[in-house]
Amino acid sequence: MSRSPKSSSYELGLVESVAAIGPEVFAGLEGPERFPFLRYEWLDAFERSGCLGAERGWVPRHVVVRRGKEIVAVAPAYIKSNSMGEFVFDHQIAEFAESRLGVRYYPKLVLAVPFTPATGPRVLFAIGADQSDREAVFERLTGGLADLCEKLGISSAHILFPDAAQATELAAHGWALREGIQFQFKNEGCSTFDDYLAMFRAKQRAVIRRERRELAQTGLEITELTGAGLAALEPRLAYELYLTTVDKFVWGRRYLTPAFFERVLATMPEAIHVVLARAADGEPLAGAFNLLGAEALYGRYWGAFREVKYLHFEVCLYRGVEAAIAHGLSRFEPGAGGEHKESRGFSATVTRSVHYYADARLDRAVRDFYSRERESVEARAAGD
Repeated sequence: MSRSPKSSSYELGLVESVAAIGPEVFAGLEGPERFPFLRYEWLDAFERSGCLGAERGWVPRHVVVRRGKEIVAVAPAYIKSNSMGEFVFDHQIAEFAESRLGVRYYPKLVLAVPFTPATGPRVLFAIGADQSDREAVFERLTGGLADLCEKLGISSAHILFPDAAQATELAAHGWALREGIQFQFKNEGCSTFDDYLAMFRAKQRAVIRRERRELAQTGLEITELTGAGLAALEPRLAYELYLTTVDKFVWGRRYLTPAFFERVLATMPEAIHVVLARAADGEPLAGAFNLLGAEALYGRYWGAFREVKYLHFEVCLYRGVEAAIAHGLSRFEPGAGGEHKESRGFSATVTRSVHYYADARLDRAVRDFYSRERESVEARAAGD
């Protein structure tokens, strides 16, 4: 694929680990300081603790764009041999490609954060990169990834959960835009939990207050841990709570390992927020494992050793709302799925992904599907 003069001095390459890029480079990128799931420590923990690899369908091949010897941009990326752990579901597209068109769909390349359906930049620019750099990188990236797909025999490339600005930029370069829905709490001037309750009609306010009151009457203890306070949390407990959820569903996968929790709790405790529920006798009951960013709280993992009425709402939703308000954050993103969140003040919010398909027939069919899908997504987000 030909390059314009503007992007001809930018070279795109792949590296096999974030360690090969290095923490010093990540410290000089825009993004990790605002979005904890883009931090070197988070991405490195996946690789060093056995969460990734060919047998798990996630092979690190991170994109690095250089101008001469200078790294201008980095994009975490992975060769995928399946569609698990992505949260932008394309299983039907893969089936259509292979059964109807005879196009081999896997392997594919995804620019994403593993197992993390949280919106943020996916192309991380060096601090100080100017507009000319940014335009050239996007041009080089879109063309270069298409070339890589052809060179490596990869069917497609996918950028999952980019922010709106980067999604728009990539779509302007010809990639197919897809939209989805998440339910998020938008903090529009709340300074207390009562301000949050004021969003609701009187009947729903009464429901939430009753749920919290009845749960409190059970005598259980709920604590929130972050920073130095996480020293009181045994990493094995966080892992075992995670297992209670992934083992519950037929599609669940034990991607994370005990070593992953040990590593992130040790290396980035200031960015971790844990809500832990214990019975009156101190027995652990349930917990939520969240990430604290500069703008938002991100719900990542939830687990419960036994069911207690209203406990899920308290630990996963209400405590997250309280934490977002207390930290002065603009929103709380509790993760994928869950229309039940809407009745508790979490609004339908558009998420995005952008896609390149090497096969023209597949590209046409998928674009038509995405276009029709976007109509329903945007209507849902608008409340229609």
